[in-house]
Amino acid sequence: MAMKRNLLILLILSVLLCLAGCGAPKAGREAEEGLLLGFAQIGSESSWRIGNTKSVQEAAERHGIRLMMADANQKQENEIRALRSFIAYRVDVLAFVPIVEEGWENVLREAKSAGIPVILSDRMISRETDESLYDVYVGADFLEEGKKAAAYLLKKIEDLGAGRLRIAEISGTLDSTPALERASGFRSMIAGDERFEIVETISGDFLRSKGKECMQALLERHGGEIDVIYSHNDGMTLGAIEAIEEAGLVPGKDIIIVTVDGEQAAIDLLREGKINCVVECTPMLGDAVMELAEKLKAGETVPRIIHPEETVFTEYDDLDAIGPRGY
Repeated sequence: MAMKRNLLILLILSVLLCLAGCGAPKAGREAEEGLLLGFAQIGSESSWRIGNTKSVQEAAERHGIRLMMADANQKQENEIRALRSFIAYRVDVLAFVPIVEEGWENVLREAKSAGIPVILSDRMISRETDESLYDVYVGADFLEEGKKAAAYLLKKIEDLGAGRLRIAEISGTLDSTPALERASGFRSMIAGDERFEIVETISGDFLRSKGKECMQALLERHGGEIDVIYSHNDGMTLGAIEAIEEAGLVPGKDIIIVTVDGEQAAIDLLREGKINCVVECTPMLGDAVMELAEKLKAGETVPRIIHPEETVFTEYDDLDAIGPRGY
């Protein structure tokens, strides 16, 4: 009888210890001080993206914010999995870069049910998504970037005295906000202007290697009928320039090059005359993300949309005045 009683006591103690162990992350999490931010990044596909990640990491350190960071390796399912792990860990604020616009509703509802504020960084989600599922977007005005790219070409065609410019567009990841809006903004400026023709749009997925492949395919299909390359990011542009030079053409002269981002490598090629226009899209969003996270944790109201100040660098500018880019 005594043995049974002792076994029962041991069983109860084991259960209690198990429950205590299962509850340890929660207890430890609540005992930790300071804001905990879960940040899901889409990958490290370019110098821009690496600079964006570095900006977030360094800003978190400056602000004294504890950072849980995940790299989705260009896959939406990995990003959703990371967000769910952050929710399970009960982070104070979620921030992520949506690789595409669609498919976030379920995980965002889970975050809302858990009472966790959400920051969209660098890219937006579908405008048809319930706006109550996220608190703020911080990142570029991609429509404006597309308009700036077209504005340069409007000036360029006047200076050239050319009657017509045939444009090949190397777009970013299909269904991503930057690809959709950089295309839309660009077209809004040249729509109905018979001096411009977009001969083809092809997706390079924001990757340098694919940018080169796209350019090779464009040259095969259109030969000498391309006057302009409008590329949605510098990574693809660098790949495209490799293909142009391998074909025996001179980038910046035989083909006008318009690109978006402002990486150091693109600015260097602008100085060399191999790129004609660089539309800035800064990756330095870290401090803005941290400031928003602090306000959301404190229950403060924040703007729905925050755009950083960005500019355009062209062959017409004093290029010696451009400082180091940092990415």
